[in-house]
Amino acid sequence: PPELASDIIDKGIIMTGGTSQLRNLPELIYRRTGVHAVLADEALFCVAKGTGIALEHLDVYKKAIIAKR
Repeated sequence: PPELASDIIDKGIIMTGGTSQLRNLPELIYRRTGVHAVLADEALFCVAKGTGIALEHLDVYKKAIIAKR
């Protein structure tokens, strides 16, 4: 959606995961796209932490998923 694209252009992206830690990747992304990119704190663990949070609040997520159907 256009509103997401404008947010990305204005605010940049936060990179996660192992690949995000390739040397100079944020700089390369900026040079090629003009979009600022930064590494998340503890980028390697973001997915695991997010999964843990989702599991802790599974009842809330289930209600949201069921409501969308």
